Amino acid sequence: MTINEAQDQIVDEFALFDDWSDKYEYIIDLGKKLPPLDDRHKKEENKIKGCQSTVWLHAEPKDDHLLFEADSEAVIVKGLASLLIRVLSDHSPEEIARANLSFIDRIGMGQHLAQTRSNGLASMVKQMKLYALAYQAKMSKP
Repeated sequence: MTINEAQDQIVDEFALFDDWSDKYEYIIDLGKKLPPLDDRHKKEENKIKGCQSTVWLHAEPKDDHLLFEADSEAVIVKGLASLLIRVLSDHSPEEIARANLSFIDRIGMGQHLAQTRSNGLASMVKQMKLYALAYQAKMSKP
């Protein structure tokens, strides 16, 4: 599935809910279903800066793609991370770096999250793209 197809799928899922309390419940449910991050990846260099809650993000190359894993103490943040992982994980660094994550605005998340959560979400996106750029540079070295 392409990044845009995954985004479209998420937008369709969120369209099924009538109000934001149901959408929040869905995000929380996604957070509860996100597999826990192995403790060996819960280290300082994997912490996302700019998040109100503690969030760890781990990226690992597999073939020519990046796989992402994340965890947080806050279940709603885990749900947000789950959405980002669903869209960006298992794509090439080039695709991740170029991705326009329109689903965030298309489902109205930007206007319904508290400012601190919005900042944290932006920080997660930024870190995922930075991982992609770093792996892209590493892969292009002879």
